[in-house]
Amino acid sequence: MRVFLLKDVEKIGMAGEIVKVKEGFGQNYLVPRKLGVEVTSKNERQYLGRVKNVEHRKEVIATKTSMLAEKIKSLRVSVKRKIHDEGKLFGAISPQEVVDALSEKGVSVSKSQIDFGKSIKATGSFDVKIKLSSKLQPSFTFVVVAEK
Repeated sequence: MRVFLLKDVEKIGMAGEIVKVKEGFGQNYLVPRKLGVEVTSKNERQYLGRVKNVEHRKEVIATKTSMLAEKIKSLRVSVKRKIHDEGKLFGAISPQEVVDALSEKGVSVSKSQIDFGKSIKATGSFDVKIKLSSKLQPSFTFVVVAEK
């Protein structure tokens, strides 16, 4: 079954693409949730025209996203937090704290895009990944410093 995707679907494709999926997945998941529309021989020409428009928009977005990724890779963000005697934090660093620290540096991302890998509960230097797209996930250095 060929489906024109209306929204990004993880591990399937991005909005505006025509992808081939199994019949049941398309009819039972993508179409009812309005994530995609079945491409038939009658409406194929219409969706192929849309694909060309979407490709141009994707190129523009990709260049902006790659510029943001380069900016993120060069960042080194530090935060001061209170610690125990052993050097551990009183609480873990939240994604919202990372978003706030990045916004001070002029980078705006949502907290759902932040990926720690492992929660940050101690002082030190950590690599934090930001999911800009399914393929573009730059990381930057996040430093937690003891507050005196």
